[in-house]
Amino acid sequence: MKIGMHVSAAGGIINAVERAHAKGCEVFQFFDRSPRGGKPSYSDEDVVEFKKLAKEYGLEEYYIHAPYYINLASSNNRIRHGSIAILREELEAGTRLGAKYMMFHMGSGKDYEADANVANKRNANDANSYNMKAVELVVKGIDEILKGYKGSCELLIENSAGAGKILGAGFEEIAVILKKIKSKNVGVCYDSCHGFASGYDMRDKKTVKKTFDEFDKIIGLDKLKLFHLNDSKTDFESHRDRHANIGAGEIGAKGFEALINYSKVKNVNAVLETPDVSDEKPLSLNKLLKYKQ
Repeated sequence: MKIGMHVSAAGGIINAVERAHAKGCEVFQFFDRSPRGGKPSYSDEDVVEFKKLAKEYGLEEYYIHAPYYINLASSNNRIRHGSIAILREELEAGTRLGAKYMMFHMGSGKDYEADANVANKRNANDANSYNMKAVELVVKGIDEILKGYKGSCELLIENSAGAGKILGAGFEEIAVILKKIKSKNVGVCYDSCHGFASGYDMRDKKTVKKTFDEFDKIIGLDKLKLFHLNDSKTDFESHRDRHANIGAGEIGAKGFEALINYSKVKNVNAVLETPDVSDEKPLSLNKLLKYKQ
């Protein structure tokens, strides 16, 4: 498992490589555009320099994160089709930059009534139950994004914490979407904080094994391409997305050490998005690197 961080690209994408190197990352992740809007603003020359530096620093595997405002399940055609267009642009940008993966949040099914008959079995009676209409729109959107796509950057669905009707909280729902889409080249980025908040424990060796045995049974570990490793400020099954520094949250250091050394996932790379990734001394990163056996 190679471990790195989400770094800022403020001032230009080349700065993202410089920051990743300065912080001791083995891999890294960044936004190639503002997460809240706007277009990417880098030249062909910037891309050449970016790749050159990444190779020079031994940081040849990196990832981009899509903007936060994506919603493939929106009932508003402008939002839904805009999300499709942006995600296709981001995939093409990832290919141009040489990024291995581009991950995104699917959005919310809040525009539709929940249908308990097809809901996530884990949460069949709560607010995270979903309507197949929302799922079908996500499937249709992903198919449209990947239509005719020949690039090298792979699309990853990120799991959610399950607040309200945000899609992707349960393994069953993600599995349904992966099964229904036409492409078989879509994977999963598993966020530890989101998973913990939505009811998947990983506080010790036993619960790590249980969670990823369940992931394997429902989705398949071959679909697990990347981790976002974040501790959780909120309690188990809180359905709240609040990242904490590694070992300073409700998951705890023992859980992350168990995950990093769990044989079935130890070759899946990881990125931190914890609060201290922006500090001069990336304590969470240093801690995780020491856990590797």
